Amino acid sequence: MYGAPALPPDFVSLPYANPDAPRGGTVVFANTGGYDSLNPFIQKGTVPWQSRFWGYESLMGRSMDEPFTLYGLLAESVTTPEDRSWVEFTLRPEARFSDGSPVTIEDVIWSYETLGTQGHQRYRSFWSQVDTLEQTGPRTIRMTFGSDNRELALIAGMRPILKKAQYEGKDFTASGLDVVPIGSAPYVVTDFEAGRSVTYTRNPDYWGNDLGFRRGTNNFDTMRIEFFGDGVAAFEAFKAGEISAVREFNAETWSSGYDFPAVQRGDVVKSEFPDQKPTGMTGLVMNTRTPLFSDWRVRDALIHAFNFEFINEAITGAVQPRIRSYFDNSVLAKQEGPAEGRVREYLEAYADDLPPGALDGYALPVSDGSERNRRNIRAALAQFEAAGYTVVDGALTGPDGTVTFDILLQQADKELRTAVDIFLPALERLGIQASVTVVDSAQYTERMLNFDFDVTAFRRALSLSPGNEQKLYWGSEGRDTPGSRNLMGLANPAVDGLIDTMLTVTSSDDFTAAVRALDRVLTAERLVIPIWRYDVGRIAHVKELHYPAELPIYGDGPEYMPAMWWYAD
Repeated sequence: MYGAPALPPDFVSLPYANPDAPRGGTVVFANTGGYDSLNPFIQKGTVPWQSRFWGYESLMGRSMDEPFTLYGLLAESVTTPEDRSWVEFTLRPEARFSDGSPVTIEDVIWSYETLGTQGHQRYRSFWSQVDTLEQTGPRTIRMTFGSDNRELALIAGMRPILKKAQYEGKDFTASGLDVVPIGSAPYVVTDFEAGRSVTYTRNPDYWGNDLGFRRGTNNFDTMRIEFFGDGVAAFEAFKAGEISAVREFNAETWSSGYDFPAVQRGDVVKSEFPDQKPTGMTGLVMNTRTPLFSDWRVRDALIHAFNFEFINEAITGAVQPRIRSYFDNSVLAKQEGPAEGRVREYLEAYADDLPPGALDGYALPVSDGSERNRRNIRAALAQFEAAGYTVVDGALTGPDGTVTFDILLQQADKELRTAVDIFLPALERLGIQASVTVVDSAQYTERMLNFDFDVTAFRRALSLSPGNEQKLYWGSEGRDTPGSRNLMGLANPAVDGLIDTMLTVTSSDDFTAAVRALDRVLTAERLVIPIWRYDVGRIAHVKELHYPAELPIYGDGPEYMPAMWWYAD
C-alpha cells in the first residue's frame, strides 16, 4: 500500500516461518457449539470458523509481519498503475485445486462474480466497486475500479478462488453438508460427523509446497476439530489429553487454572505471544436501531453503570487492562486529550456530526473499585435525566414507558455471562429490570443476521492495515442491511467520510491520522461497553508442538497457529 514489500521476489520463506520444519503428526482442536454447513462463503448456515483459513486460497497472501503488504500465491505476478485504478493478475501455471484440476481464469472470474452477488455479505462491498472484470491473456485477468480507493487493488488479491465446475446445476447459496467447496489450499475435508467433528488432511499433492510463501508452513498431516457444548467441557477434554492445544483469553485462569498434572509433568507447555496489533473491541454492544439506545446519553449512562474495575478484579484478578479504544495498543490508536494537527483537521470537516468528546477528548469512566460504584451510578442517573428519564416508583421511566431491555448471549459466553451477572444489580439500582437470554450458536447466528437484540456480546478484531472492511463494520450502508457486520446500527457521516479519507490518502502519515480520527469518533459514540483487552496471546499445548523463535508483529492468530507450527517428539 505504501512503499515496497520487505522481501525480495525470490525469498526462501516468510521471516516468521521455519523452512526446515518437519512434517507429520495429528493435532486436535476444540470448538464450542456445533455446525450445520461446510461452506464458509455463503450467508446461511453455521460453519467451523477455521474452514476458510485451512481449505482455501486467494490470488495473493498476507504477510503477518508487514501491514498492507501482499505476496503472490495463486498469482505469479501483479501489475497496477500509480493511481491503482485497475489491477492485473497472472495465474501460476502450476496452481491446482485439491482434485488435481488446474485453477483457470474462468474459475477466478466465476468466483469473483458469484461471491460478489450470491456469497456472504463480506464479499459484496468489494464487488460493487468493480467496474469491469475481463480476461486479458491466457492466464491473466484485469479488474478496473469505479472509485478512488487505493486499497481495492490489494483487496482484489484476497478473494477465495473456488472451482466453477463443482457448482454447475447446483444452488451456490444452499446451506448444508452435502457439498464441501473445492479449494486449492494444503488441507481438504476428509471426514466429518455432523455437528461433532471435522477432519482436515494435508493434500500430499498440494501444488504450492515449493513456494517461498508456503515453505515451512502447514506441517501437520491431519488436523481435527472436536465440538463441545461449552468451554468447560472443552477444557476438561484438554486436561484429559484429548485436545492438542487451547487458546486462553483470561489472565487469571492462565495464572491459576493450569496447574493440572499434565502441566506439572511437563507434558503440556504454556506459551505466550506478545503482539503490536490493535486490541479491537470486545464487550457489550448496544443496538442503536432501538429507540432506547439511539440516544448517546443513554449509552453513556450504561457505560458508567458498568463497574469495570470491580468486575475485572472479580474475573481476571485485575491483570488484564481495559480496552480504551478500537485501535488501542497500536500506533493507530487515538491520542489522549484534545485532537491536534492533521487529526483535528480531519475531524473538523465533520464538526456537526461529531459525538461529544471526539474533538476535545473522551475517556472511559473509572470507578473507585468498590462494589457500589456510587460516583459513576450518580453520573449514570444524571445522563438518564438529561435524556428525559426519571425514576417513578423505583422504575426508570421515559417517553416510551418503563425502561427494560434484554442482553443476548451465546452458551459459550461464560466469562461475559459472569460479568453481566455482576452488572445486573447496578442496573436494578438505576431502576432498570434487564433480562438475560442465552441461546445456542445457530439461534444466535440467525438473530444477528436480523439484528434481533437489544444488547449482545461483541468482538471485532482489527488490524494494522484497516481498509474497506471498516465500511462493513461501521458504515451507514450496513445499518439496515440484514447480515451486515454493523451490529450497533451506526450511521454517522463523520465515520463514513473518515473511512473514505483513510482509503484515498497516499502517505503513511495521513493514513495514520485518518485512522486516529476514526478511532476518536467510534470511541466517543459510546456504542460498546468495553471489557478487558487481549494484548498477549496465550496457548497451552502438548509438548510435541513447536513454533518458530521469531514472532510476527501480529503475534498469534488464525493464520499463525496452526499454520506455522509443527509436530516433533
